[in-house]
Amino acid sequence: MEQKFTRSFDELKNIVTMTEDFFKEEKLPPGLRNVVDLATEELFVNMVTYNTESSEDILIQMVPHDHGVEVSLTDYDVERFDPTGIGPIDVSAPLDERTPGGLGLYLVLKMVDSINYEYRNRQSRITFVVDRK
Repeated sequence: MEQKFTRSFDELKNIVTMTEDFFKEEKLPPGLRNVVDLATEELFVNMVTYNTESSEDILIQMVPHDHGVEVSLTDYDVERFDPTGIGPIDVSAPLDERTPGGLGLYLVLKMVDSINYEYRNRQSRITFVVDRK
């Protein structure tokens, strides 16, 4: 299943609907859905928030994977930003000693089973996999 979404936070409800429809259609275990929803929404919000130079829609694709779900988000006409390269975050440090930002991506990296980043011709594609446990 694939669908393009405008660069708007208002699209989050439509992304959730897409995920819901995909899980029903593919008869996937509902326990995977929370991680898929959270990771997809966080990555989409980051694309909308930080890739402001583009007005292109964002493509989201979901396919069944051997042991779960593979999700790809493709952003067009943007600068390179590799979320897999963010440094570690010390979540045990007091709040006033932490640098703001990055916690959402940190959580995504911890929750998904694998994540891959590709960048070519100003096209940014993040693909993650969530496996059945």
